[in-house]
Amino acid sequence: MKIIDTHAHWYPREFIALLDREAAANGGTMTRNEKGIPVFSLPGVQPHSAMPPLMVEPDRILQEMAKRGVDTYVLSLTNPMVYWAPPAFGLKLAQTWNDASSAVCGKHPGQFIGAIQLPMQAPGLAAAELERAAKLPGMRVLYLATHINGRNLHDRRFWPVYERCEALGLPVFLHPLYPCGAERIAPHFMRNLCGNPYEDGLAAASLVFGGVMDAFPAFTVMLPQAGGTFPWLIGRFDRGVAVRKELAHMKQPASAYLRRFYYDTVSHHPRIIKFLAELVGTDRVVLGSDYNQDMQCERPVEFVNGVPGLSDQDRALILGGNAERLLRL
Repeated sequence: MKIIDTHAHWYPREFIALLDREAAANGGTMTRNEKGIPVFSLPGVQPHSAMPPLMVEPDRILQEMAKRGVDTYVLSLTNPMVYWAPPAFGLKLAQTWNDASSAVCGKHPGQFIGAIQLPMQAPGLAAAELERAAKLPGMRVLYLATHINGRNLHDRRFWPVYERCEALGLPVFLHPLYPCGAERIAPHFMRNLCGNPYEDGLAAASLVFGGVMDAFPAFTVMLPQAGGTFPWLIGRFDRGVAVRKELAHMKQPASAYLRRFYYDTVSHHPRIIKFLAELVGTDRVVLGSDYNQDMQCERPVEFVNGVPGLSDQDRALILGGNAERLLRL
């Protein structure tokens, strides 16, 4: 059985070089910190995006995988993604990311899987790039932020992308980006500690209450950070469906959608994963680490092996079996 980490981040050299050349002309800034590491920033926006060698150099990433006992990384883009850019440059960034990801998957078959990036600020361009990128070797999943420049994911302008994604059989992996309530969550690193899991819950609720999961019955989504707040608010969501006029359009309780999602293991608490597996089913939990961020789980396999109450079969599913099925490997 392969050990598959579904939540690992990478900045291709080609992507960094493009930002170096053209970010300034498109509203962003590229600098180097005291260690010479590339850093991207947007005016007035936190966090800045540092791009250290452990998130750039494939050989170094492979060395870290070996240390952690992981066979395969699903490589994805994190901050700043590409939605901040004017549409034409957003498309150029996405195409550069997708081509570089496919190339590294081809060079290291079975060790890397690519997550497609799209310029969702321009849904027409995004749909066209999805068609192109889905044909690239190694690209097995679509990657989206929990919102697109402040627009919730149920916004109708994004539905053509979801329709094509469903038709192509691609799962969608979500990731938080620039959480809401920026001023209130700025102190004490609450931007990540609280903001990111809140974003995951908002995105899942948007997809459920906004009709996306009903409109596209084969649309499958993976939530990071063990689903954020979504699984733990499910009782409150069900109560809202039962009593609130704003949710009168719902044909079934929110809990009926729990198994439409997959959930990674980045919770940093073994009992949370135990409860999650009981709530959604062990077959809906996949290994994740958030490589190589400071909030990562540095020993994800050991973490899963330390979750109480799991059978050997459960652990095998979480460590790789569920991801193999989800990604159709």
